[in-house]
Amino acid sequence: MKINNLQPVSESHTFPVISYSGKPLVENKINTFLQVSELEYVPNSGGNPFKRASTATNSYSNYVDYYSWEKLETPENILSIAMDGEASGAYPEGFLIWKNFDLRTGDFINAKDLFLPDVVKTVESLIKKRVKKEIDDFLIKLKSEKNPSDEVQEQIAIYEGCYTEYGLEDIEYYFGKDKLRFIAPRCSNHATRALDDLGSHVVEFSYKDLEKYWSPYAKNLLNGSEKSEETSFTNKLYKGKIDGKYPITVLIKRVYIDGSLSAVYWYDKNKKLIEWNGNMKGNHISITESEYYSEEARQWMLTGFVEADLKGNKITGTWQNYKTKKYLNLELEEL
Repeated sequence: MKINNLQPVSESHTFPVISYSGKPLVENKINTFLQVSELEYVPNSGGNPFKRASTATNSYSNYVDYYSWEKLETPENILSIAMDGEASGAYPEGFLIWKNFDLRTGDFINAKDLFLPDVVKTVESLIKKRVKKEIDDFLIKLKSEKNPSDEVQEQIAIYEGCYTEYGLEDIEYYFGKDKLRFIAPRCSNHATRALDDLGSHVVEFSYKDLEKYWSPYAKNLLNGSEKSEETSFTNKLYKGKIDGKYPITVLIKRVYIDGSLSAVYWYDKNKKLIEWNGNMKGNHISITESEYYSEEARQWMLTGFVEADLKGNKITGTWQNYKTKKYLNLELEEL
C-alpha cells in the first residue's frame, strides 16, 4: 500500500490518496470515504476535488484547507492517517483529525466496534476519569495563586464548566504501534481558546491494558487474523440500484443514540451528492431526501423519501419521488 497526494496539490490542499496493489476494493472504499466525508467530492467525478472546500460551498459553509497528512505506525491490518488543516467560517479554526481503516476490508473503524458492547461505558469512564484528573490537577494549580489575575479567573471558569460527558463516537482516536490514543475535545470554545492552556486531552492505553475489553473484531484486527466479524452500520458504504436500473452508492455517515441518521448518496452516472436524513428504529430506516438547501426558501428542497429494512449486509425497501409520489424499489448491499 502507498499513499500519495491527491491532485492538484497546493499550499492549501495536501490530501492523501491511497494506492493498494492487489486490493482495488479496499483502495476504492478508503478513497471514497475520505473524499466524500472530508471534501464532499465523489472520486473521479471530474473537476477540482477541492472546489467545495476552497469555495465554502460545502455543507458547513466553511473554507477548509488541508496542510499535511501523515501515515502512522500501526499493526499490519490497520491504516491510521493524521491530517491537519484549518477551517474558516466566521473565524479561522485549526484542526487535527485522525482516520482509521481496516486494511482487510477498507472499512472505517468505529471506536465502539473495538469493545464488547457491555464494556463500552466502562471504557468511556476510564477515558473520562483521566481527562477529569488532568483538568482537576490544573485547577488546583490555578487556584493556588494568591492574587489571581482576571485571565486566571476566566481560566478557572472554563475548566470548572468543562463538559466531559462524551461517548466514544464523539472522541477522535488513532492506533499506535502498541497503544491506542484517544483525543477528547478541549474545554474551551472558539472565543476562549486563547485562554485554554490544556487544549485537547490525549489519553492513551496500551493494547495489553485494553485486552480484557476487546471485542472479537478488535482481537482479530490486532493479531493479524484475516477473520473479520460484523461491525456497526455507521460509516459504511453501500452499493445498489433504484428501480433495478439506476446504480447508486451510499455512505452512512452516522446513527445517533436517539436513532436519528444522516447519510449521503449519489447516482453512479452523475456523481452528485444528495443528502439523506432520517431515523433508524430497530432495523427499519425512514429517510427524507433533500438535494440542496434553498437560501431563498430557507429550507431544504425535498426530492424523495425512503422506507427500508436492514437485513444482514443488505438494505431493501422503496424510494418515493417527492413530486410524483411514485414508489420505486431500492436494493443496496454493503461494499
